[in-house]
Amino acid sequence: MSFSLTRRRFIGVSGLAAALAAVTPTTACSNSDGSAGEGSGAITYWASNQGASVDDDNATLTPLLEAFTAKTGIQVNLEVIGWNDLQTRIQTAVTSGDAPDVVNIGNTWAVSLQATGAFLEFDDAAMEAVGGADKFVETALATCGAEGTTPTSLPLYGLAYGLYYNRKMFTDAGLEPPNTWEEMVAAAKRLTNPDNGIYGMAIAAGSYTENAHYAFINAAQEGEELFDSDGNPTFTGDGVVRGILRYLDLMQTDAVVNTSNAQYDNGSDSVADFANGKAAMIINQNNADTTIVANGMTTDQFGVVPYPAPANAPDDTASHVAGINIAVFANTGNRDGALQLVKYLTEAQQQATLGEQFKTLPVLKDEVPTFTDDDAEAAVFMDVYENRAKPLPLVPAEDQFESSVGQAMNDMFASVATGTVLTADDVRKALQSAQDTVSAAIG
Repeated sequence: MSFSLTRRRFIGVSGLAAALAAVTPTTACSNSDGSAGEGSGAITYWASNQGASVDDDNATLTPLLEAFTAKTGIQVNLEVIGWNDLQTRIQTAVTSGDAPDVVNIGNTWAVSLQATGAFLEFDDAAMEAVGGADKFVETALATCGAEGTTPTSLPLYGLAYGLYYNRKMFTDAGLEPPNTWEEMVAAAKRLTNPDNGIYGMAIAAGSYTENAHYAFINAAQEGEELFDSDGNPTFTGDGVVRGILRYLDLMQTDAVVNTSNAQYDNGSDSVADFANGKAAMIINQNNADTTIVANGMTTDQFGVVPYPAPANAPDDTASHVAGINIAVFANTGNRDGALQLVKYLTEAQQQATLGEQFKTLPVLKDEVPTFTDDDAEAAVFMDVYENRAKPLPLVPAEDQFESSVGQAMNDMFASVATGTVLTADDVRKALQSAQDTVSAAIG
């Protein structure tokens, strides 16, 4: 009987970005040396860009892969691909059949890619070959395919959201780190001083991906799902509306976020504001540490707590299960070699090295995080990742949720930035439009 993904504590969901324009890949690799089932010969690995640059990733991965070759005799042809190109490259490989052997994928793409049939299933034999399902953190494993199916990817890098706060600002104001949404807003109001260009919070209000993530997390805190059991969108539920409205209120009624944040189309802008003392708090994933330090803030100057839920919320979800999975194309010419590489990269020693370099969380049970030397910070993120995170919807239309709801939130923040105050009815109307778009697309 094959290992399958089943409902445990967490409701899982995922998807790939909407239809992608085909491009010709610069690396064609399905014709690896060695026939199926052989462990020798060459394999090609498409790695996602995790570090500051492709060159940095090559510098980290090359020694690890050379050690793998020395151990197994399997040559690995590595190509690190930037995030702007990776989805398109994978989509082209799926449709053309001209694919690498092993590839990294965003874990929210897992179900959409699974539905193509282009990826190797990690049945009992394949799972045993990579060390077994039991070695992985349960929440991470939940991102690897649709519920009740045999997974077609496995966890590689873990990430989770947390609320970063400026220690000095909090201490000077006599404030404690917030445990609830209400405490967070109250602290942000105390720390907001527009005349000095300082706000309680900075957010990436112009990023549809970030907005979609917060829509999901806030809705989960309100006890809402974004798709029903048949995979149909349910974006207009009361809890979804409440969750999104209180996030919009950070800018429109609480006034703790600068209206200029409506133009922040990625998380690095809000991180820069935080590191430069223009914002007292940000919500970001744990790999933000690198960017914070690069902007001049030292690790002892900030602390981290879980992203808070309202005091009486029915759910304490603090993040989606963010991260990167690793998959094997079903048409690999070296199945055994590809599985050996997956096993190697998901072993404790390599996970420690990769976590330190790429500032990611371990996807293995009982492993110590290496992304930071701050034990308290590490404990917060690991607790969130293992106990207070849910996968984004594990349905093929997840990508359409992100694009439609995320863009709707972009538009709402743009309206707020011009002085409009949106009501719950306005939010519901925008979500109804997004829901109609997704419903039409999935038939």
